[in-house]
Amino acid sequence: MSDSEPRMIEILRILNEQENPTGSKLIAEELKNRGFNLGERAVRYHMQILDEKGYTEKMGYSGRKITELGKDVLEKGLIYNQVDFAFSKFEEMIYLCDFDYLSKKGKVVVNTSNIYEKKAYEVIKKVFDAGICVSPYVNTKKSSRSNSYQMKTICGTTIDGILLNNGIPSIPLYGGLLEIEDNIPTKFSELISYKKTSIAPLDAFIDKDMTSVLSILETGTGSIPANFRVIPSDARDKTINIINKLKNIGINGILDIGESGENILGIPVTEGMTGLAIAGGITPFCAAKEMDYNVDIKIGEDFEEFENMKPITKNKNSILKAPTNHTSSKIPFLLSKSWNLIEKTDFNIENKEGSIITNVSYVDKKDIDKSLDLMKNVYKKSPEHINPFYKIIESENDDKIGIATICSLSIDGILINNGLICRPKYGGLLELGDSPLFIELISYSGSSIDPHKIFISKNMTSIFNEYTHPSRILASVKEIPFIAKDESEKLLDELKKIGFSIYKIGKPRELIYNSKINNYNFGIVAGSGLNTIASLKEANINVEVKAIEKIMSFEDMDHL
Repeated sequence: MSDSEPRMIEILRILNEQENPTGSKLIAEELKNRGFNLGERAVRYHMQILDEKGYTEKMGYSGRKITELGKDVLEKGLIYNQVDFAFSKFEEMIYLCDFDYLSKKGKVVVNTSNIYEKKAYEVIKKVFDAGICVSPYVNTKKSSRSNSYQMKTICGTTIDGILLNNGIPSIPLYGGLLEIEDNIPTKFSELISYKKTSIAPLDAFIDKDMTSVLSILETGTGSIPANFRVIPSDARDKTINIINKLKNIGINGILDIGESGENILGIPVTEGMTGLAIAGGITPFCAAKEMDYNVDIKIGEDFEEFENMKPITKNKNSILKAPTNHTSSKIPFLLSKSWNLIEKTDFNIENKEGSIITNVSYVDKKDIDKSLDLMKNVYKKSPEHINPFYKIIESENDDKIGIATICSLSIDGILINNGLICRPKYGGLLELGDSPLFIELISYSGSSIDPHKIFISKNMTSIFNEYTHPSRILASVKEIPFIAKDESEKLLDELKKIGFSIYKIGKPRELIYNSKINNYNFGIVAGSGLNTIASLKEANINVEVKAIEKIMSFEDMDHL
């Protein structure tokens, strides 16, 4: 990334926020507010570059405006910047929240959800009645033309803002899925770090196959979206005092708070800090998603005056109880599992034999012939993007059968087995075209779940199409020290000839499909073995997606 790139990104952002054409003087002033000390002359220089790229357009003496191409690049093409920007946006919302719980006045951070069916509204209200939410206070607008509703609900980020306004820094670490047993939170089963993703962590888990809120209402056992923060331990007593006062006014999303340095709900906490778990404000809407109701959810992107919100239910208490102990086993992060499988990879490029890492997903036995035909069709249409190797595996479930595909982490293992360090960096969603670009990235570091499983679960791929090539596929980014580039390229070229999906080998510090690579390294982009599995889900075949499952012998694999 060139030194001028961040400045041009900010200029595009500034222009995107303006309704009217904007001149270099106003842009320079706004840049200064954002930490970029750039004079008008330097701004004009950068603007000329943006004009040449077609990202901006000069509107006479009035200034410039962003073009549709510029908006598209800002939305999709700067994904490496969005990975950092997602967390910064969260901090911005915390800072701007000015709710005073003593006077009950000020702005709270809200989630905005659109509900398109009355039955969905009824399901959502049941969850509010059970108190599995941050707050029963909502702002609801019903459409006069249909049974649709727009509902603003209090986001857990509001609690961070309240703590900050009272001199307590709350540091968001993870969003994930929290397991509940007998109405008691037990441990997080999945986590994504706030600092290492282009997608809001909780947004990754809004899917009918991820949560089980309805099960909690019926049996007391299930899973809900939740956030995890830490605060300085010296602020623990003050925080508890504030939490108790918030409960009295109807803001009650705290699920657990630990002691200093105490690991809670399966998450380690450093000494001197205290862990804090907060229910996801979108939990009631997940219940509607579980029933396939049409609900559109936007997490923590807006503010609402608390005075404009009214309780949807009279119940201020939750059916969830506080955990009685903090002895949960630590949640295993993805890279820990991955590195151990990578270490077992011993595939020999010369004789094409040895161990590789596989994903093993499951379909109904009655669908296996249809599944294989579809996989073959997808490979035939786009052999440069699809890994052709697979293996049918028996399942413990008599009605299911497994399909093993080669995991792209096998490439890391093969290179490492040849004395070349290769580090998994991101799992991403790659938009194809004349200039392929990543439109979403989630780091393998700081996540407990394979990013590609999330993209499949949220129906974000576009691989299976009867008439065209894939347009959005799963891919991973890896980085290798530049000193090993020549030797790595030789091995990667051989792997590509064998059939491993390797899309691009980058240059030092190059934005590889707009994914940022660390200094003194170069990046490679490899296709995911789950692309064929994603195509099955797109074709409405019932498939249980599993990633990074087991070691298998390459010579036992079949070819599409």
